[in-house]
Amino acid sequence: MLGATVTMPPSQEKQILELNRFLQQGTPALVGPDNERIELPESVYDILKDVVRYMSAGRAVTLIPQKQQLTTQSAADILGFSRPHLIKLLEKGVIPFQKVGQHRRILLKDLMAFQKQRDEDRRAGLNKLARDAFDAGLYEGTGIPEGGSDE
Repeated sequence: MLGATVTMPPSQEKQILELNRFLQQGTPALVGPDNERIELPESVYDILKDVVRYMSAGRAVTLIPQKQQLTTQSAADILGFSRPHLIKLLEKGVIPFQKVGQHRRILLKDLMAFQKQRDEDRRAGLNKLARDAFDAGLYEGTGIPEGGSDE
């Protein structure tokens, strides 16, 4: 099951939505076949809540161990890149990788670090564009969208 992408089957939508509601009420416990009860550790509970929340929103979920080595195709899929584009980034040293024989392998933690930095850089760039546009007066006469504010 690790590394496999899981989506919510339409036949289980009602159950997943009910489970999502149930998990919002507090830390649950597992009950075994002999009615043995064990409280879920907080870390497992948090992961379970996230998985169920994403599935109830119709999003696919993949659980990958942190030290997992990914193929270039898997890494490209996670980032939403083409494989050739990812390989260019690897060869430029933007993302660390290891060679196993002739194959490149990327540690998940390195891929996630790259993704986080990329997202932060994008957010900073968009904020700068918005600030520059505001300073240039490009927002003058523009109404505030519903639900927005005029910070």
